[in-house]
Amino acid sequence: MNRLLVLVLVLLAGTAAAQQQPQPSTPYYPAPPPAQAPAVQQGAPTTGLSSPLPAGIPKIDRTEIASDAEAQLFADARKIVWGRHAKLKGAKPGDVTVTKQGNVWVVKGRIDSVAPGSEGDWASIDGVVEKIAPGLVQIRGEVAFRVAKVEKGTPCKVAGVLNFKRSGKSQVWRLAEGDNPCDGMREGFDLVHEKPVEKKPVPAQPKRS
Repeated sequence: MNRLLVLVLVLLAGTAAAQQQPQPSTPYYPAPPPAQAPAVQQGAPTTGLSSPLPAGIPKIDRTEIASDAEAQLFADARKIVWGRHAKLKGAKPGDVTVTKQGNVWVVKGRIDSVAPGSEGDWASIDGVVEKIAPGLVQIRGEVAFRVAKVEKGTPCKVAGVLNFKRSGKSQVWRLAEGDNPCDGMREGFDLVHEKPVEKKPVPAQPKRS
């Protein structure tokens, strides 16, 4: 019995001594990583809130006309002039169309550069008119520029609300956000009014008896 008691005391002493020794350094000190990450409680859904988050850009269902005179002038915008290549010999303007689809004005156009050394370069516009005000046409959409020597010919785009501004008696609306996002060059992208050609009636020829 005494021997058993002595053996128990020896084992207890050895355990206490082992606990007092400093823990050896390990890559996982002070504790190894858990076998499984703790579960994380998911947050509350964002639907059904009293102040819901914006779902996105609202759809334009009506073009705001704050100036009838500006609207009448812009309705006849028919040409695109691209400043990057406008001074090259042989440069020609592109075409743009302004159409009314119900209460919304839509603008689409493209210019393909034909001047020597710039073949294959082009610029385009595609958007919906949000507002027409004195000297200002706001278009929600995008303008793209494709230049062979910029980003290896990948089109660079300016998108969002685009402001085309006109001043004085000018009949040209220039894109205010006209810096190319790829090389920083001022593109000088213009929409130009062109007075429609009036077709004169052909006089009736007298009937020969």
